[in-house]
Amino acid sequence: MSSLKTLMIVMRKELKDLFRDRRTVFLSLALGPILIPVMLVGIFTLTENRIRDLTEKPLELPVIGKDNAPNLIAWLQGQNVTIKAPPTDIAAAIAEQKDDVILRIGDDYAEKWRRSEPAPVEVISDSTRQNAEVPVKRVQALLKAYSGQVAALRLLARGISPSAAAPLQVGETDMASDAAKRGQLVGILLPYLLILSAFMGGAYLIMDATAGERERQSMEPLLATPAARGAIVSGKVAAACAVALLSLAFTLLMFKATAVISPTVGRQMSVSFMTIAMLLLILMPMVFIGTTLLTYLSATAKSMKEAQSHMSYLMLLPMLPSIILMVNPVKTQLWQFAVPFLAQNQLILKVVRGEAIAPVQWATYLGASFSLAALMWLLAVRRYRGEQLAISG
Repeated sequence: MSSLKTLMIVMRKELKDLFRDRRTVFLSLALGPILIPVMLVGIFTLTENRIRDLTEKPLELPVIGKDNAPNLIAWLQGQNVTIKAPPTDIAAAIAEQKDDVILRIGDDYAEKWRRSEPAPVEVISDSTRQNAEVPVKRVQALLKAYSGQVAALRLLARGISPSAAAPLQVGETDMASDAAKRGQLVGILLPYLLILSAFMGGAYLIMDATAGERERQSMEPLLATPAARGAIVSGKVAAACAVALLSLAFTLLMFKATAVISPTVGRQMSVSFMTIAMLLLILMPMVFIGTTLLTYLSATAKSMKEAQSHMSYLMLLPMLPSIILMVNPVKTQLWQFAVPFLAQNQLILKVVRGEAIAPVQWATYLGASFSLAALMWLLAVRRYRGEQLAISG
């Protein structure tokens, strides 16, 4: 029996076993492709609604010492700000999130104002509260605008042009492309979700085909055949990869459909068929790496439960690049395209931002990724050649 024929027989057998369990097929091929786009749509919608509410609705601002600056209070009220009485316990109000931001006007505000000296105002908030970020920035922007207007009026009253206080006219040119701006928010979550989906997409099938069969004691008859162990491993890996790639394709097509239906995703990223094809090419090596690694780990496990225990730390691996880049942003360099997970993260970000991927980057990535997958495959084949694999318990 040829190795290719053995591979196809084993692949058909594993796929047939999988499709007998309709619930598992639904979880593998439908739940992920539906859940990931819906989750991202929900996140984007909630984020936009929250920012819109915080920036457009009246800002409730507790003010301490409002009688010290009646002009400032009147100006703030004209800027969609509702002035309210300050809490008795400021620290408790901030800690318990009863108030996001509190403005304190110093007792010597009026005296310093009359002398044209800097009048003290203090913005009180908790910088670790994300929900307070927008209100705090609104208050700071309003105070800056008021300060600028008063400064200009003071200069005019003295016969001095306000432009004299600004010797430089600083302009800004943002070189980011429209695609990069649209993909800024998507780039935070999308790489992790897609890499995780590719890395773990064939997990159930490959664990059941190795650790599950070993536990059911159906592995020994298969290994007793004259078929080459490499062909058996390849057949199981091919079946798992086919399921993972099919799930990935459905997921990306759901993004396409969601971008058409939902204006939120449509504004965040452009999902063309060329983009889908590039993302599939980027994620394909990760499918092989994850499946061959799980084949080896499952072959070392004595039961399905033991094999599933590896999932607890394997699911954390795709998070590492996002965490590292968040804490320590680095410039894109060629060596990054040879590092698993980091390479996929960088390439997905390039696609989302609409940037071109250089041929040398493609070559480095595909060469390093498929070499790692081949190494994992060799380790799995070596494990399959051991006599202990056929023994359960």
